[in-house]
Amino acid sequence: MDNTNGIDGKRILVTGGTGSFGKKLIEVLIANHHPERIVVYSRDELKQFEMQNDPRFADDELLRFFIGDVRDRDRMTRAFDRIDVVVHAAALKQVPAAEYNPFEAIKTNIHGAQNVIDCAIDRGVKRVIALSTDKAANPINLYGATKLCSDKLFVAGNAYAGARDVAFSVVRYGNVVGSRGSVIPCFLAKRKDGVLPITDARMTRFWITLEQGVRFVIDCLGRAKGGELFVPKIPSMRVVDLARVIAPEAEHRVVGVRPGEKLHEVMVTEDDARNTVELEDRFVTLPANALPRHEAWRREAQPCRDGFRYASDNNENWLDGPELERMIAGLDLPEAREWARERGLA
Repeated sequence: MDNTNGIDGKRILVTGGTGSFGKKLIEVLIANHHPERIVVYSRDELKQFEMQNDPRFADDELLRFFIGDVRDRDRMTRAFDRIDVVVHAAALKQVPAAEYNPFEAIKTNIHGAQNVIDCAIDRGVKRVIALSTDKAANPINLYGATKLCSDKLFVAGNAYAGARDVAFSVVRYGNVVGSRGSVIPCFLAKRKDGVLPITDARMTRFWITLEQGVRFVIDCLGRAKGGELFVPKIPSMRVVDLARVIAPEAEHRVVGVRPGEKLHEVMVTEDDARNTVELEDRFVTLPANALPRHEAWRREAQPCRDGFRYASDNNENWLDGPELERMIAGLDLPEAREWARERGLA
């Protein structure tokens, strides 16, 4: 068993632990690692009840369930007692909902991030990884703007902690294949109508599976020194090519780019690239005021060239049809299972 990941023997708390990422993370931790305890922190009592009754999460000795909101600092202070590692996955993530309910998005995504940082410092947590999004780079919608603020808070948290032994880092990645509200479940549901809505034929997106995202976060936990923003190298695909894989015979109806959407997503901007180094499988953006502990990254990796930009349209890695078919066939969705059976992939 790999003991270099900073997980084995540790007490871990996952905010948003009943969400799709949180559940997959906990499933992987139980199956492949040896934490001392896992605390599931979320505000949805029904999801916690369902998770407690799921055979994958039946280990009462390992798991603890806390009802709580990241907005509630007092409750989180209690939940963080004797916790070693925090993975912060709680957020309001739907772009239209954030646009319509901006104050609520700010309370959860920004004030909640500050609460995580304060509680981690006050309760002696050793390591915190916060999940970000490609929408936080050059944001044009409120969700992306709140996550950019959150990213800045977590990076600054390392200085805010002073001499305390705690490291805050951030992981940023692209669209999760099959996540709630994403385009793949939408296309799977609409394919039998014979018409798929396409926002723009030029649109591209980064793609990553839920398990790939979870394993990347776990790896970053073991490598983080505090203050880094980790970006995995993942493939891109045009949305029209995605539609052709899911429903080759379907007609495409162009509906236009929705408010808050971009044609192409960016994960490392040209300005951030000046402080970013490149490894074989990831980029690591370092704080503008790098510390001696960050020099190890510069020795291990290559600096990004001047003017570099890591975006879904200039990516060197593109997702092909067979690879995407395998991703979709592996989704835990009724529509995906039906689609896979029809294609002979199940």
